[in-house]
Order: sequence, then structure tokens, then C-alpha cells
Amino acid sequence: MCLIVFAWQVIPGVPLIAAANRDEFYDRPASAADSWPEAPNVIAGRDLKAGGTWMGITQQGPDGARFAAITNIRGPQERRADAPSRGALVADYLAGDLPAEAYIARIAAASGQYNGFNLVLGDRGGLYWFSNRGAGDPRNGKLLAPGIYGVSNGLLDAPWPKVVRTKAQFASLLCQGAPEDAYFEMLADTTRAPDARLPDTGVAIEIERQLSAVCIETPGYGTRTSTVVKLYADAPAQLHERLVQ
Repeated sequence: MCLIVFAWQVIPGVPLIAAANRDEFYDRPASAADSWPEAPNVIAGRDLKAGGTWMGITQQGPDGARFAAITNIRGPQERRADAPSRGALVADYLAGDLPAEAYIARIAAASGQYNGFNLVLGDRGGLYWFSNRGAGDPRNGKLLAPGIYGVSNGLLDAPWPKVVRTKAQFASLLCQGAPEDAYFEMLADTTRAPDARLPDTGVAIEIERQLSAVCIETPGYGTRTSTVVKLYADAPAQLHERLVQ
């Protein structure tokens, strides 16, 4: 995923609501969200190149439904071509049985071998954010407080234009009790940010412009799927995905 906004313990009866876009090269093969044959409890898409996933849920488990999603952190100067796939971090948590806190403790020591990432994971009882680039943030690896959060290719709640804009729209939709289609409409926004508000992530200004949209459209890279997830207090979790490109 490259943009996730989520409400944790904001709506009664729905501990988690998340809306997300997955941005990727169009020629990287992937399968749509579905139950995994080797782990039928997992519902997620699959990266057919490396075998992991970017976002998924389970509908039952020792602590109820699980959720996990990942975004990469944009840092072209730090990127290593030999780094392991970050999608395995999501897949291993969903298919495993470790509680989120224990899982973070297990992966933390070796997290430096991966290129930069944000991992959001947990269940209806607790949600965590963990990043291998977020050592200075006291929330890193800890239980998140109730609230509305956003993460793209910077750290949690980094004030990038599309994060700020989408969090505000997301909050408004939650207050309105909006239908699911409204969340997908929010995720389809192709408006680019003005140059004065663009982050400086080490790529050319034209690329920063292209990547500043909530829904990215370029000839070889862009938003491929949009997803809305809900974890309920007393019902099975739901994941709804729409193909974009």
C-alpha cells in the first residue's frame, strides 16, 4: 500500500475502519484479494513476484480478526536491490498466531535488512504501527491511542498533502455515516498537490508531482487497487477491494 487512512476505536462497534490505495508498477503481477489456499483464514491480495501481500485480514483467530498493511518509505538513496520483500512482513503476521506486540518484537532486530517500511497491524483489541525508520517517534512499536491516522511513503501522520487531505475527508465521511462508495470515491482523487506543498523525498520534482495525488496515474506506475476494511466488535471482518488499473 502507498496510502492508508484509518480510524482506530472511533466508531462504536467498529474498532477499525481503513481505506487504502496500493500503488505499484503495472507490470508487477498480483492476484486480487481472496482466501489463500494454504491459509484459508487469510483474505488478501498477493504479490505474484515475491509471494507476500500489501494488506489483508483474517476473519477469526485467538484474538478475533487480524489486520495488517504495509507501505514503503520513499528513500531512493537508501534503497537496496538485495533487500528482502516487505510484503512477507504482512503475510507472516496474518498467517501466523503471534500477537501483534510479540510479532513486532520478533521482527524488530532484523528490520534493518529491509528497505524502509511502515507496518500497521493488530486485531480488534489493539493496533500498532511499526517502522524501521521511525526510531524517534514514541508511537513506534507501541499500542496506538484511539484516533484517525494516515500514512503514505513517509512516517505515520507525516503532513504530506495527500495524507492531510485524505484524513480530513475520511473524518468527514465517518461523521456522516457515509456509504462505502464514498470511501472509494475519496480514494479515486487524482488531484495533484501544488509545488509549494510537495515533500522533498529525493526524487525529481516532476515525479513528486505525479506521486502527490491520492490516486496516481502515470504511464508505467500508479494506483492499482483501492481497499476498504472494517473490523467489527461482534461480526466477521470485511475487506472490499476495487481494481483501479
